[in-house]
Amino acid sequence: MKTATLLLLLTLSVQAFGQSKTAAHPMARSGETVWVCLDPIKKDKRAQYERFLHEIFWPGAVKLNPADQKVFRQTRILHPTKAEADGTYSYFFVMDPVIKGGDYDIESLLTKMYGKAKAAEYFKLYTTAHARPQVFYEVTQSKD
Repeated sequence: MKTATLLLLLTLSVQAFGQSKTAAHPMARSGETVWVCLDPIKKDKRAQYERFLHEIFWPGAVKLNPADQKVFRQTRILHPTKAEADGTYSYFFVMDPVIKGGDYDIESLLTKMYGKAKAAEYFKLYTTAHARPQVFYEVTQSKD
């Protein structure tokens, strides 16, 4: 699984599947795996990146099978409130909990949503917005 492609999956919200903002969000239990990814985005590519997330990737999730949609429902995105010292913007994604065997690959998911040609075009929007590679953390939920 490509680390850079992991992150985008996190962008899908519960709303993308017709659920309300107040719908219960599953959370990892003690000992379960959670992924946290950081996407460092170029200042001049924020609009492109957010367009990709919220107008292309997010809405495309409704085209996926139920197992892939579950992965999206258990993923959150956190938007930056200000720039980092180097001028980049850090978007965080939390996959909570990680689903064993789930498809977290951005290219794969885009292909399922839009077909190979369109997926390649959309994936380029995602990758060219990055200032440097994604940072990936695999952590375990602490005891309650």
